[in-house]
Amino acid sequence: MAHTLSGGAQRVASVSVKLDAPEIAEARRQLAACFRLAALHGFEEGVCNHFSAIVPGHDDLFFVNPYGYAFSEITASRLLICDFNGNVIGGEGAPEATAFYIHARVHKLMPRVKAAFHTHMPNATALCLLDGPPLLWLGQMSLKFYGRTAVDEHYNGLALDDTEGDRIARTMGDADILFLKNHGVMVAGATIAEAWDDLYYLERAAEVQLRAMSANRPLKPVPHEIAQRTYEQMRAGDAESARAHLASGMRQLRARGIDLET
Repeated sequence: MAHTLSGGAQRVASVSVKLDAPEIAEARRQLAACFRLAALHGFEEGVCNHFSAIVPGHDDLFFVNPYGYAFSEITASRLLICDFNGNVIGGEGAPEATAFYIHARVHKLMPRVKAAFHTHMPNATALCLLDGPPLLWLGQMSLKFYGRTAVDEHYNGLALDDTEGDRIARTMGDADILFLKNHGVMVAGATIAEAWDDLYYLERAAEVQLRAMSANRPLKPVPHEIAQRTYEQMRAGDAESARAHLASGMRQLRARGIDLET
């Protein structure tokens, strides 16, 4: 299901750039932790899904996972650094084609997006296979995303050129969560921690919704006024909560003896 970047070595050049500042090393560790946590929670799908993040201090470069590795294999040192033209500035290997075409365009066209996580995680993806709105405003967990979602209704096959990434960016607009019908989800964050926090709770909200739907009883939506107020209450502390959530996850990985560096 995965495809190497079109043009192979012609699109992927090795360029020597020194990128070892402390904030870059920390971003590497955080992003590697998100891959490992996603694997532990069952969010990955083979070697096909991808996370990216803008390299601190370099708005024209982004981290992304290399082709051919499962999330559980990703470490800080294994992450690639790419530019928006497909050149590999740091790391060994090349990005998977759809990873490059989606993430390069999203980051280039949406400077607010510092981290972009794309998965086919089972519960959120299941909502993408249903006709109508994917996420319903039924419970407190879903209200974290109230007013923050967009839906791409037009599945168009694999993202193997710039046009698909452009369409994804255009459809996402000001939203942070994009449901790609018949496909999966894209989560966009202002930080790596916020993207991870949203990814985790989106899958949990989807799981709870699907369980409620399977009961074959009428669903009880939350009224708009309460949904909006609850979202605002949550949003006020989201960035701090996200940092704490990722820090907790990183401590749990270390307790398991998982090496994020190499």
